[in-house]
Amino acid sequence: MSLVPRVVVVHRRTEREQIVRERGTWGQAKFQAKAASVSLSAVEARHSATDRALQAVSSAVPGTWRRGAVEREDLDRFLFEPEDIVVVVGQDGLAANVAKYLSGQPVIGIDPNPGTGLGVLARH
Repeated sequence: MSLVPRVVVVHRRTEREQIVRERGTWGQAKFQAKAASVSLSAVEARHSATDRALQAVSSAVPGTWRRGAVEREDLDRFLFEPEDIVVVVGQDGLAANVAKYLSGQPVIGIDPNPGTGLGVLARH
């Protein structure tokens, strides 16, 4: 039986998402950062780059294919299928970590912030 291919996108929660989780809202985080004379512009830029990369991956997947998505913290509970194509949006460490949970499935690494890291696994 031939199944329609499934692309599984793996990513890590961004710094902005983590800050919102801790502070409640992005507005509250910005207020606290401003009070401490700290800029969150770099955090926002990295979040936007990751969001653009995730959108680009999603738009590149054919509409007839199945899709899955998993955050890094949920990898140990996610069931990968033998025919999955795994796309890792993040740094090399995430790509290497994902490989521990796979059994021969192909992995495509996407660096959402190219040029900022020393990676060799996720160079695109």
